[in-house]
Amino acid sequence: MKGSIGMLASQVGLLNPVTITADYTLIAGKHRLEAAKLLGWTEIECTVRDVSGLLAELAEIDENFVRKNLSPIEFGDLLLRRKEIYEELHPKTKRGMRNGQTSKTEKSSVLETKSFAQDTAEKLGVTPRTIETQIQTAKRLTPETKNIIRSSDTKVTKTDALKLSRLEPEQQEDAAAQLVSGEITSVDEYKKPYSLGGKRFHSMEESIADLKNPDKDASYTADTLLAGMDGFIDNFHHNFSWYSLPMCTEAYPLINQEQFDYIKKRFAGVTLAIEELLQDIERSLIHEQQQGT
Repeated sequence: MKGSIGMLASQVGLLNPVTITADYTLIAGKHRLEAAKLLGWTEIECTVRDVSGLLAELAEIDENFVRKNLSPIEFGDLLLRRKEIYEELHPKTKRGMRNGQTSKTEKSSVLETKSFAQDTAEKLGVTPRTIETQIQTAKRLTPETKNIIRSSDTKVTKTDALKLSRLEPEQQEDAAAQLVSGEITSVDEYKKPYSLGGKRFHSMEESIADLKNPDKDASYTADTLLAGMDGFIDNFHHNFSWYSLPMCTEAYPLINQEQFDYIKKRFAGVTLAIEELLQDIERSLIHEQQQGT
């Protein structure tokens, strides 16, 4: 390998050089190197780096992932650090290159490095979306919120960590403090101006029978109406966050003006519908207040 590695002339077309150490140990670009061999190349462009420390840290992080007692906060922080190292070793992945995507030139197509999410997902046996969601959670949680959780013996679930990350910074810390103190049992209970209460069922059969009951009072109360709206908004935020993931943002530049204008009008329609709903509720509230006086 030592004799075959050199500087490749630009006309050959390798857009992403392989990465090696000073002693010619391959760090990144195995697929590109194999593709070059299949093409009969005798030279390939490379970047020389002293990355032994980064590789050692990356190996340590991957080993820590198999620990069974990692909290969601610890797991998220490890993912963030792994992402930093991975993108340092594979700079091209910062630009959102997809797994299996090729760089096409006049003479060849060379496989690009897997994205961080794809590489990590394969190692952990989960989906790339799971990795992206956990990364977003770790990024959005404030340092103060993380410290509140770390300093407590209370276990915080991945679900609650995700919901905490969607709150404003001040609310994050307040909700986290209430969660670890036992004041609330889940983030769903944080500052909700309604209470569902209601009956509890001892079995799934009882619950289904209740739903099928034709004499059941299915009319809305203020609490059930607010809970339904609140749940809809939670689902919207959950689904909408998908569009901020790299697999979506990398397509932003591909949208033309006509397409952008179309989707902008569609979102404006959603905004208008929400405003009309709120105006209807507000008019009813004002009317009720006036009747009371």
